[in-house]
Amino acid sequence: MRDSPAGPALEPLPGLKLWPGRLDLSAQTALRDAVLAALEAAPPYRPVTPGGRPMSVRMSNLGPLGWVTDAAGGYRYQPTHPQTGRPWPPIPLALLDLWAQHADPDRPPDACLVNLYDGDARMGLHQDRDEADLTAPVLSVSLGDTAVFRFGPAGGGPTRSLRLASGDVLVLSGPARLCRHGVDRLLPGSSRLLPGGGRLNLTLRRAG
Repeated sequence: MRDSPAGPALEPLPGLKLWPGRLDLSAQTALRDAVLAALEAAPPYRPVTPGGRPMSVRMSNLGPLGWVTDAAGGYRYQPTHPQTGRPWPPIPLALLDLWAQHADPDRPPDACLVNLYDGDARMGLHQDRDEADLTAPVLSVSLGDTAVFRFGPAGGGPTRSLRLASGDVLVLSGPARLCRHGVDRLLPGSSRLLPGGGRLNLTLRRAG
């Protein structure tokens, strides 16, 4: 899979690093195809928060562990799909390579959360706190329609936004590992990568 030269990262917040256009169209297409094929064995579903509220995004996972949530068990990682009971499919090699280059070459990820945004789907401000080691970075890959991504310091205060386009790679590390972040909205029609539009977000983590 080809990708674009990494170049210097933008760093709008200490530890929050963005590589715009990190994956070229050929690399995006190959990764899209690999993920959609994997999702045949782990169909996306709409999870429910611990309070019983359905989320607006559909989710699935890749790797040894997957992030899930429901009213009974709350937020957690587990090795199997909550509806099929089957293990999650493996993480594509292209994603593991991105992690080794931009996140942590010594500690590979063991979870890849797959979020599918359609129409009015969004993600409220939150922190990624369910992992065993909060010193390990989080790496996010955007495919499809551009998202308006909101972020702010972990301890509170004003938030800012930036646009995450198809092929962008974002890393949360160091002081930004626990920054608050979310997706305000999509820009429909900004990409033709996904059949029918929408956004596919792939978030690599060390969960265990």
